[in-house]
Amino acid sequence: MTDRAVFEAQVLPHLDAAYNLARWLTRDPHDAEDVVQEACVRALRYLASLREGGARAWFLTIVRHASYDWIERHRDRDGGDAAIEVAGDAESEPAQIAERRGDSRALAQAIAALELPYREVIVLRELEELSYKEIASVAAIPIGTVMSRLARARALLRQSPMLHAIAPRRSGGER
Repeated sequence: MTDRAVFEAQVLPHLDAAYNLARWLTRDPHDAEDVVQEACVRALRYLASLREGGARAWFLTIVRHASYDWIERHRDRDGGDAAIEVAGDAESEPAQIAERRGDSRALAQAIAALELPYREVIVLRELEELSYKEIASVAAIPIGTVMSRLARARALLRQSPMLHAIAPRRSGGER
């Protein structure tokens, strides 16, 4: 099988996931397109390192590296990757709040406001449905770090003022 055929069969099916990850990491759809294009070039260059059955995590690792390289090159333009201040209670999961109210835009804004390490793991787990092991591989971090970052990201989302604005109000008699 030629490199092109391997690339088309193993890598191209994951373009949507690649774009989604790049868009969340760079916070811009046009920049994400550039990142994915760069990642495809890199993937073709390093196609020999692709192991059977692991194309998704392998390609997302390349996308992650390309995204971080892009972020580093453009940090001055964006003023860095700032965290948000959060406050509130932790009664519901963020996704449940948003789904109940039908406001996925608020959830997207809350995720976009997370610091990059937290945004990365929450996107890989909750949106791309990667396992902890796959996330650890993609992000080049231990599984324990994946778990702690996910816990922290979820806590930050539960406390996000953006999601509290859409959270249902409780009256005194409701449970």
